Amino acid sequence: MNVAAAFEELMGSSPQGVWFAPGRVNLIGEHTDYNDGFVLPFALAQRAVVAASRRDDDLLVMHALDLGEVMELPMAQVRPGTGGWSAYLAGVVWALREAGHDVGAMTLAVTSDVPHGAGLSSSAALECAVMAAACDLFAIDISPLTRAKLCQRAENEYVGAPTGLLDQAASTLCARDHGMFLDCRSFEATMVPLPLTEAGFEILVLDTHTPHSHVDGEYGERRATCEAAAAALGVPALRDVQDLDAALKRLTDERMRKRVRHVVTENERTLATLTAAQQGRLEDIPPLLDASHASMRDDYEITVPTVDLAVETAREAGALGARMTGGGFGGCIIAWCRSGAGEAVGEAVARAFTEAGFDAPTWFIATPSEGAGRLA
Repeated sequence: MNVAAAFEELMGSSPQGVWFAPGRVNLIGEHTDYNDGFVLPFALAQRAVVAASRRDDDLLVMHALDLGEVMELPMAQVRPGTGGWSAYLAGVVWALREAGHDVGAMTLAVTSDVPHGAGLSSSAALECAVMAAACDLFAIDISPLTRAKLCQRAENEYVGAPTGLLDQAASTLCARDHGMFLDCRSFEATMVPLPLTEAGFEILVLDTHTPHSHVDGEYGERRATCEAAAAALGVPALRDVQDLDAALKRLTDERMRKRVRHVVTENERTLATLTAAQQGRLEDIPPLLDASHASMRDDYEITVPTVDLAVETAREAGALGARMTGGGFGGCIIAWCRSGAGEAVGEAVARAFTEAGFDAPTWFIATPSEGAGRLA
């Protein structure tokens, strides 16, 4: 969709600019971010795009071009509780104003090709695109990391989803042909080369079309359990657990023990993936993806039958490693394949889904892409 042309058709004038922010896929490091741990996502070529202009009145006018819907809010009413799709846009304006920035009335027209409900951060893409637009339109000079943190605040406090910083940081900070290793305590980001094509690999992202939502109780329950476990172990966060066996012996609740085991071992796998990538040993990464999926399935208990079938079938069809990616309870898997093999893996999963009576999946080959910026 030509978002600038759509804006002009709606408003009778050209936008003052067009901005974008990508979705992301998490290579490894699941449910570690809110435990002060480590994550390693990369940005996708799929992105949210927003055309925007300042207004002379006191209205925030938001057009969802893909839905054909519009929402108008007086600036005085831009506060948590508005709900719906517009909350992801208005929440960014609210977060900027709460941080003391002078953001005025705007018209926003948004579109996105990031699959919704697939665990690819479609909401963060919207937030970070609006953030890029607002900062340029109102000459707000803040760092990319600060932008990401404000977008996270918008999602946490305005939308009401208790997500960590992974999604917004990836959408804002990532670089083309790189992954981003993020320490979620220090917020130090390290770009990690992922020369997939050169090394003879490709990454398939397959959407199982099993809906999920981070706003529901499952995500919040696991986060609360992790916080309770850290308190019981006397550490600031689960990333501080040094001796896993000793920690598990101290915990009596079996569910808590499982959650701790996942987080601690997932951090170890993420660090091992970082080292392998930095040393050019990409072939060592797929087994770490397999182990990550097993941990999410058995210890964090966030996979579902469609996801497990997709992962198992991908491996049988030639994937070197595969795992669920995202918050869980549906969404996408990633499969690490030899170059040119990804399409056949996707087709094999589709056949398996048909035989099992599941809805047909969709898939694409992921391209590590750049973070948010201005298009025009």
